Amino acid sequence: MDHRIQQIHQQVLLPKTKKAQEKSQANIAFKDVLTSAQFLKISKHAQTRLEERNIKIDDSKWQAVTKKVNEAKEKGITDSLVVMKEGTLVVSAKNNTVVTAMDREEAQARVFSNINGTILMD
Repeated sequence: MDHRIQQIHQQVLLPKTKKAQEKSQANIAFKDVLTSAQFLKISKHAQTRLEERNIKIDDSKWQAVTKKVNEAKEKGITDSLVVMKEGTLVVSAKNNTVVTAMDREEAQARVFSNINGTILMD
């Protein structure tokens, strides 16, 4: 059989839209990653703790915490302790998730493990 016929046959079998599909999927994935990286999620456990302990954190403070957690993530920190006037948070920088929260008095009597970074905020 002539090799030129086989080459044409192989080219016909290649999907022409595969690159376009991969490109659109890559763009969607990037947008999802970017959006999720911009905001901290609060776990159900942490939300319960914030409510039980009457810890109020305003939006501007959440934005500042998110910014600092992203900075910590860039430095290789995966789990951090965030100490603020309002309270203390344990944050998974890897997952952008607040794991738990406690007030400052309660945090003073605790030992924190599995933390590889601390963020002190005014």
